[in-house]
Amino acid sequence: MNNVKRKSGFKPLADTALGILDPVLRKRAGMNLSLIQNWDAIIGAQLAAQSRPLKIMWPRRASDNDPFQPATLVIACQGFAAMKIQHETGEIISRVNSFLGFAAIGRVRIEQKSVEDPKQRVKKRPVQLAPSVEKQINQMTADVEDDSLRQALARLGKNIAAEKLRK
Repeated sequence: MNNVKRKSGFKPLADTALGILDPVLRKRAGMNLSLIQNWDAIIGAQLAAQSRPLKIMWPRRASDNDPFQPATLVIACQGFAAMKIQHETGEIISRVNSFLGFAAIGRVRIEQKSVEDPKQRVKKRPVQLAPSVEKQINQMTADVEDDSLRQALARLGKNIAAEKLRK
């Protein structure tokens, strides 16, 4: 038998998500989740509210003997923030490189896109369904034996009916 002690208890969901998302981000976008999570601390809250890092484009190397060349950081930003980001490119490169721990970034490329802040997202107002619609949905799900499944299906049906009323 092994004398290895295993930790008992739960792991935080953030640790599991980080373990799954980091390799995907590294492969698809060339960066890690910590850069995205700390974006406001790296470039400042005002610019972070109007921008986000999209990817890091590393130059192709023909062989392992090729000298290191810094990458290009692609930043999505609102149209009005592009000039400010362009003006502060040198500072942004310096801050990102100090965050990463080495001179990884040599250039910044700006893509003007809408950067939506999830905190300012407009919430949809709840739609009141007619009692006859709710009764019909409840009748349709009445034959489902599992209580939690029946309730979930009823909520789904009510949400679909509400979406149709919004349009």
